[in-house]
Amino acid sequence: MGRLEGKVAIVTGGAGGFGEGMVRRFVEEGARVLIADLNGKRAETLAAELGSATVPLKVDVSLGSDIAAMVETAHDAFGRIDIMVNNAGYSHRNGDLAAVSEDDFDLIFAVNMKAIYRSTLAVVPIMEGQGGGAIITTASTAGLRPRPGLTWYNASKGWAITATKSMAVELAPRNIRVNCLAPVAGETGMLATFMGTDTPEMREKFKSVIPLGRFSTPADIANAALYLASDEAAFITGVALEVDGGRCV
Repeated sequence: MGRLEGKVAIVTGGAGGFGEGMVRRFVEEGARVLIADLNGKRAETLAAELGSATVPLKVDVSLGSDIAAMVETAHDAFGRIDIMVNNAGYSHRNGDLAAVSEDDFDLIFAVNMKAIYRSTLAVVPIMEGQGGGAIITTASTAGLRPRPGLTWYNASKGWAITATKSMAVELAPRNIRVNCLAPVAGETGMLATFMGTDTPEMREKFKSVIPLGRFSTPADIANAALYLASDEAAFITGVALEVDGGRCV
């Protein structure tokens, strides 16, 4: 316990799924956390449960103004920002790439890609002034081993992985570590979107290509994020950590 004692984190998409798992794990380990989520009520409910170590905020990461307000709120509340977790994500439903609307494509770009750009511009000066920090993005095995039917989502996660590696090299002299997670499909609200349809048969089909034989869980991803955020990973940067039960082997 206490692996994040004294540290402050922002977790986008922090009120559900992988993000909620990270928030809970970070608080257990001593961090203070701004829970940023499009569902403001759900963020408030989680913050009420976890107590004074958390601040909830309704945030639409597709909006630059919301990201600026998010970073300002965290800094005002806690006085510093040590960990920025870009976890919020969006996907089109599994299907023909030509059937994905331009509006859906634009939202994938805004949430999965441009939000990383915007949050980076906002937190890097703060982290640099403190002497360092850590940026973590939830990417996906889709960015490493793409499946048919999720082409534009896959591409956005490939972008996130490449951005992570390039950011890591550029920000290393400022003692800012940049890593990402590559989870396999998980037991979250987005699972049905990834599969196209949520049936026992489709679940078995997806699990059949995961050697350990199950989907990922929020706890799996949270434990990996905890490691990357902690001082135990002080020499780890530019990594796309596969949390995938062997999917990418």
